[in-house]
Amino acid sequence: MKKRTIAIVAGGDSSELPVSLRSAQGIYSFIDKERYNLYIVEMQGNRWEAVLPNGDKTPIDRNDFSFTENGEKKNFDFAYITIHGTPGENGLLQGYFDLIGIPYSSCNVLVSAMTFNKFTCNQYLKGFGIRVSESMILRKGFEILDEEVINKVGLPCFIKPNAGGSSFGVTKVKTKEQIQPAIEKAFGESDEVMIEAFMQGTEITCGCYKTKDKEVVFPITEVVTSNEFFDYDAKYNGQVEEITPARIPEETSRHHELLVDIGERIEEILKRKGWTQSDLAKAMSKRESEISKWLGGGHNFTIATIAKIEVALGEDILSVKHYRKPVSV
Repeated sequence: MKKRTIAIVAGGDSSELPVSLRSAQGIYSFIDKERYNLYIVEMQGNRWEAVLPNGDKTPIDRNDFSFTENGEKKNFDFAYITIHGTPGENGLLQGYFDLIGIPYSSCNVLVSAMTFNKFTCNQYLKGFGIRVSESMILRKGFEILDEEVINKVGLPCFIKPNAGGSSFGVTKVKTKEQIQPAIEKAFGESDEVMIEAFMQGTEITCGCYKTKDKEVVFPITEVVTSNEFFDYDAKYNGQVEEITPARIPEETSRHHELLVDIGERIEEILKRKGWTQSDLAKAMSKRESEISKWLGGGHNFTIATIAKIEVALGEDILSVKHYRKPVSV
C-alpha cells in the first residue's frame, strides 16, 4: 500500500507563531512514520517552505502545494493544520486548500471564520439561546470613553483582540485607569478589540472530533489556575490544573446529557426517515434554526414540545414506563 504524504502546516502571521511551531513538532512525533511520509511545512507571510529530513528547507509551489526533493516533485495527500491564528484558524488556509482540492484536518471556511471572530461567534450563539457575556466591539480608528465601557459591561471586564488566540493581548481590567492601556495592547494584535463583561464561574473545556462515520465528544475538563485567568502561562507553561471529569453538579451534568440524548434521538429518526432539518421544520411550522438548536442539545424541552415532535415524526422520542394504580371495583 502506497504511503500517503502528509503536510503538518505550521507558522502563521501572528504572535502565536512559536506556539504553532511547537505544536507541529508534537504532532510530528505522534504520527506513525511507518504509515505516512511526514513533512512540516512552515508558513510566514510569503515564505512557504517544506522542511526536509536533513533539516534543509525547500519552497512550496503555491499553485498546487507541491515541493521538490532530490529533483523529484512531490504532492501532499493531506494537510494537518497546526497554525494558531491567521491564516490557519480564520478560514483563509481552508479556502486555499478547498480551491486546490487537498483535504485538511480542521473545520471548513465558514466555521473557521465565524469562530475565530469572537464577537461574531458570540452573536451567533445568542441566536440559539446560549447565554454569553455582554460585550461590545471597537474598531481601529475609533475611540471609546471609559464611562461607556463601565456602563455597558461593568468592572471587572476583559479587553482582548477580537481575532487572536493564546491570550496574547488580553487584559483583565479591574479599574477605570486600566481601560485605555488595555485597549491599546489589544489593538497590537488585531484591528478589532472586544470588550467583554467578566463572568464568574467554573471554567471548562471539552474536546471533540468528527469523522465520516461518527462524532466523538471527550469528557468535560475543568481548568483551574491561580493566575488571574487562563492566560499564556497557564495554557503552555504548566500553571494550571486540569481535572477530568470536571467537578460540576450531577444534576447539571445529567440535565445536559438528557438534552444531548434527545437531540441525538431526533437526528436518528430523521436519518431513518430520510428527512432533513428543513423537512421537520416545515412539518412543525418552525424555523430551521430552531430545529438545529434542538439537535445540538441547546434547547430546554418542555413535555409539550416533545409531544409535538413525536407527532410530527410519528415515533416516540422518550420511553416512559406507564404506571397506573389498580382501579377498585
